[in-house]
Amino acid sequence: MSYSLKAGGKRIRPLLLLATLKGYNKPFELGYSVACAIEMIHTYSLIHDDLPAMDDDDLRRGKATNHKVFGEAMAILAGDGLLTYSFNIISSLADVDAETKIKLIQNISEAAGPEGMVGGQVADMEGEGKPLSVEELQGIHHHKTGDLLAVSVKAGAILSGASDNEIELLGTFAKHLGIAFQIKDDILDVVGDEEALGKPVGSDEENDKSTYPSILGMDKAKEKLAYHLEEAKKSLYKVEIDHTLLKEIVEYIGNRSN
Repeated sequence: MSYSLKAGGKRIRPLLLLATLKGYNKPFELGYSVACAIEMIHTYSLIHDDLPAMDDDDLRRGKATNHKVFGEAMAILAGDGLLTYSFNIISSLADVDAETKIKLIQNISEAAGPEGMVGGQVADMEGEGKPLSVEELQGIHHHKTGDLLAVSVKAGAILSGASDNEIELLGTFAKHLGIAFQIKDDILDVVGDEEALGKPVGSDEENDKSTYPSILGMDKAKEKLAYHLEEAKKSLYKVEIDHTLLKEIVEYIGNRSN
């Protein structure tokens, strides 16, 4: 569990949660535990994604994937352990009322489960070797990547005591951001540098997966990326908070090279 959790990575989901807290002028300390819990869920999904039965990858975050080091059975259990322990952390939060804990658990479990990330992964696997439309691909990534990104922002808003309307607007912001994040991933899988990315490039083509560049072409994929980044900012600006850190994350996602 520690091997994969401490292997590095961009930590986008914890950063989104903490940046949302900052937007509401709340202390970062309020969100550290939930941010760690969400990163644990994300890391579990990477361990399982890399397994031979899934994407069969040998490299993650610049290091050998979990099953390459510890074997498949232990990698499966490591992922299971990270997922289940994340909810133990949230349920054990100090100085957070029971209603807020339940709201966090409901939102995060929905985003991670069959209606969210797991469902997106199923659709992604079933879509391998098939020509997909842009709408079908976007639906996959909306759940596989976007839901956990969105709930990171929503969790920061919930901890901050935001209104339901603000939580919904911030969720829309983060969903556009999640689609943009995946489009950028697809682009980097074609033109990125393996050393900078910390994982193999060209794996989408090797696994016969539809991607934004393969469906739209590189120029149109970049246009789609710009569109979702702009829509993310439009939703963000509808919420009367300090946008500084969240806007910086939007710019980072658009410009990142890993």
